[in-house]
Amino acid sequence: MGGGVGRATDVVVSYRRLDDLNEVTGGWFAVGIGELEDAAAWRTFRWCHGQRHYSGTYWSSTVGGHIIYESRLELAHLLFSDFDMGVRQIVAQPFLLRASVDGKLRKHIPDYLLITDTGPVVVDVKPARRLTDPKVAFTFEWTRELVEARGWRYEVATEPVAVELANVRFLAGYRRGWLFRSELLAQLQEKDLDGSLLVDAIRCLPAEPVHHVRSALLHLLWRQELLIDLSEPLSGRTELRRAA
Repeated sequence: MGGGVGRATDVVVSYRRLDDLNEVTGGWFAVGIGELEDAAAWRTFRWCHGQRHYSGTYWSSTVGGHIIYESRLELAHLLFSDFDMGVRQIVAQPFLLRASVDGKLRKHIPDYLLITDTGPVVVDVKPARRLTDPKVAFTFEWTRELVEARGWRYEVATEPVAVELANVRFLAGYRRGWLFRSELLAQLQEKDLDGSLLVDAIRCLPAEPVHHVRSALLHLLWRQELLIDLSEPLSGRTELRRAA
């Protein structure tokens, strides 16, 4: 990009403490990930008559609490992040980034910060049609440069594959672990279900109610102790695979 990002000392990040919501500002390269991963959302959404986007809160099994989203597309990304076993923490609107770019002060609040097994990931969520907007492209460009300068990953999430989203959204209904009896889950974990069809696996414990076994199996699918091909619609003919 023309001009590029200014000196590192020109780049600052602000975040809100989770305990008291007080604002903290520091150098982008000086503020530790431990501070940012415990940040509160920088802003909160508001409802108003006629608004075009759909805002809300999502209960995440990853964090054991609610996370805000400002659109259905952000909710879709939240579902996939919550489903990803490599994600350990999800922070919505984690910080405000300010930088001197092309001689002007620029500001940007990313949509999510993910703490993963392979390091921090900063995510912006935007419809694919908006990515060609020069203003959007420019903002994402200098944000990516700053994020990657820290050795972190930067991703732009757009519309997911419809069938994959439908499958993950359905399995998310079984994400609350406390609803399932531990002894029933243990029995299913001991069964060799690798290669079984879901319709057959549901009947693998004759002494248990079928609807209990079905729900427990879907919970294990959410936890990815059992795997399926997400590119195909989930049905009774879905083949189960044991996780490696």
